[in-house]
Amino acid sequence: MPGEPILIVDDNPTNLKLLMYLLTAKGYQARTAKDAEEALVMLQTFRPRLLLLDLQLPGMDGLTLARSLRADSTTRDLVIVAVTAHAMKGDEEAAIEAGCDGFVTKPIDTRDLPRRIAEYLARSTEDH
Repeated sequence: MPGEPILIVDDNPTNLKLLMYLLTAKGYQARTAKDAEEALVMLQTFRPRLLLLDLQLPGMDGLTLARSLRADSTTRDLVIVAVTAHAMKGDEEAAIEAGCDGFVTKPIDTRDLPRRIAEYLARSTEDH
């Protein structure tokens, strides 16, 4: 759904640039944060529909941030998609248990990611 606001949280500048390019090319209103703390500050004024969340962040990790967002009434309905390069057995389950709605592995499949984001957004609209 073009025009939807999305927040990308990743500490890798190359990943931020790639994801920002992909999403803005599809018409999304994307913004970026380099860590969980910056994301929390941005979420005080920016209301994305979806959060692309790297799990391996400096300081507060992505799983902790996801749990925190689910516990807060102002961010609990956010669609959270975990993104990680460390796709080990059990990682997807841990992300879902922490409150993530989906799981994407790095390297990012640039053809598939926009389709998956549209599906997550459509599913969240149906749920509400």
